[in-house]
Amino acid sequence: MTSSHARIAGGTHAVVSEEQWLAQRKQLLAREKELTHLQDQVSAARRALPWRRIAKPYVFDTNEGRRALAELFDGRSQLMVQHFMFGPGWEQGCPSCSYMADHTDGMNVHLAHRDITFVAVSRAPLADIQRFRQRMGWQFRWVSSNANEFNRDFAVSFTPEELAKGEVYYNYGWTPFPAEEAPGVSVFCKDEAGDVFHAYSTFGRGVEAMMGAYRMMDLTPKGRDERDVAYTMEWVRHHDRYEPAAAARSVGAAGCCHSEA
Repeated sequence: MTSSHARIAGGTHAVVSEEQWLAQRKQLLAREKELTHLQDQVSAARRALPWRRIAKPYVFDTNEGRRALAELFDGRSQLMVQHFMFGPGWEQGCPSCSYMADHTDGMNVHLAHRDITFVAVSRAPLADIQRFRQRMGWQFRWVSSNANEFNRDFAVSFTPEELAKGEVYYNYGWTPFPAEEAPGVSVFCKDEAGDVFHAYSTFGRGVEAMMGAYRMMDLTPKGRDERDVAYTMEWVRHHDRYEPAAAARSVGAAGCCHSEA
């Protein structure tokens, strides 16, 4: 086998003949198919999870006035919630949650045609949400849970006392966490009688389900091109805060989301 090497920023890659490339690509394809089949199995198990009834009367501040959780379904039987990190008194929403939300408007019409209503929920007052949403140019529905315990009950908001202990209950276990708000995605269902049930929630790296840009990056040789640091999403900016021309190297920045396996 003969090969040479090509260099791009961040490393070198072997350059081989078409025959050699195809042989290795087919080996990888076999593993990709294994992963796809495993994902199908996990998705089936996820759909088969039992539900739990939501009896608490959560009421949210919305652009249309105060609305109960059951009213957020907008005539559909499934509701998908992004737990968006935007707390009371914050100047703006979390950059990483905003990165997630940048994917939403394009998906929304397709979700609606599969009986899914999407809504983002944050503890920030509705006026602050509206201001930031307008700045970012988003169209998806975003409501405030400032007046209820929704975020606390779904373990995506923490008190100063909890943070001071060094660990909070997040992602179904006790873990250190650097902020008072955390990211997540939850799914609810409403039956024909109008009762609401909690079907699923995912946290930590599970929220990458909303990050289509990551999936595209994963197809490239440089991948996500993130530094080997605890907070790998340090490079993410609000989409109106990037420099006009992206630098060749990843550039670090302080963020407020935290991801873990």
